[in-house]
Formats: sequence, structure tokens, C-alpha cells
Amino acid sequence: MDIQPSLCNVEDTLCIINGKWKAIIVLHLLYGGTKRFSELRRLVPSITPKVLTSQLRELEEQDIIQRVVYPEIPPRVEYSVTEYGLSLKHVLFMLHQWGTGHLDHMENKANDKI
Repeated sequence: MDIQPSLCNVEDTLCIINGKWKAIIVLHLLYGGTKRFSELRRLVPSITPKVLTSQLRELEEQDIIQRVVYPEIPPRVEYSVTEYGLSLKHVLFMLHQWGTGHLDHMENKANDKI
């Protein structure tokens, strides 16, 4: 499969999932199902509430995740992957595989220098 660089949408795709935590958030929702904000905070302990809120909003704007507010007191908010967001599963898996292979490649390269 050939892609003409002038017609390439790779950068557009990377902009949508770019961010230190977006892929991790999406993976938790893909494989762990619907989560509340506090659950996501526990699953990604290094993220600040402000950054988590920002990343969730950006993913929601791109229709990758959905935010459901339940009219309860106190309000309950849940996040889940949209049907459209499910299309990222294969993309993230391929990026994971490439990253794993790249780390192995770089380790082998470093070992060859020793």
C-alpha cells in the first residue's frame, strides 16, 4: 500500500491521539469498559485532575469517547468509548507492536556496540 506524502493523514491521526495520556485513557476504556473520573484517576495515578479533564474533553470533542452525566445527587459522570472510537483499537494495537519492536531493535543495536 502506497501513500502519497502530500495526501497523508498520519499527522491528523497522531494529533487526535497525541498527548501523554490519551492512548492510555482510551486503552483503559477499550479494555476495562465504562469508567468514572475517579476510577480513571486511580488507573493513571501520575495524571493530574486538570490534565485528565483536558484529555477527556479533547477525546470527547473528537467523538472517541462519550461522557454521560446521570441526574443524581451527587451527579455521576461516566466515560466510555464510542462506536466510532472502537475503530482506534487496531491502530493502537499496531502502534504498540511497532513500539515494542522498536525498543527491541534499539536494545539490540546498543548491545552490538558493546
